[in-house]
Amino acid sequence: MKKISKGQVAVWILAVIPLILAAAVYARLPAEIPMQWDFGGEVGYEPKWHLWIVACLGPFLAVLFYFLPRLDPKMRNYDKFFGSYLGFQMIMMLFVLVMNGICVVEGLRPGTVDVVMTICLVLGLRMVYLGNVMPKFRMNWFCGIKTPWTLSSESIWTRTHRVAGRLYFVSGLLGVLGAFIPNNIVRLLMLLVPLLVASLISTALSYLWYHAEQRAG
Repeated sequence: MKKISKGQVAVWILAVIPLILAAAVYARLPAEIPMQWDFGGEVGYEPKWHLWIVACLGPFLAVLFYFLPRLDPKMRNYDKFFGSYLGFQMIMMLFVLVMNGICVVEGLRPGTVDVVMTICLVLGLRMVYLGNVMPKFRMNWFCGIKTPWTLSSESIWTRTHRVAGRLYFVSGLLGVLGAFIPNNIVRLLMLLVPLLVASLISTALSYLWYHAEQRAG
């Protein structure tokens, strides 16, 4: 696997932006800021220092993603989808940045952001991206559909991720569309139900294909 690339540096830069943002506005924030939103419209407030917990997720994940391939017995396979792996890291860093930004904006000007819609939209877009790159994943222990059957056969891994990519892409689109429906319960259902169905179908197919392959010898 490549040691350091421009893409990896970009991931690290994105990872520290939430820390810079938190430091820039911390003194202006009230003692308690909104940090929890449920789909019933209730808002939970926490001490503003908790913002640092959210901001630190970026660096923590960046370090984790950097070292995970080095712990993977399939480490060499990461070279085959290195660009997609970097893209996944960037998507995660952007997600942390959005979460941090929501807490900051709502702390300074409550009611500015439609939080549920924004979270559903961001998660849906993340699924669209994941579905787009999933067929490029090669067998590994940390990314993708990791079942006993995909991890036991290279061909089953490839076949499963081709189908899963399409399913996750569609489920992400449905989540994005659902984000614009002005009903939080519908938003939740359109985000989670297609994702659950895509995961179950992918898992079931990997099982069926593996056993069919075994019977075929």
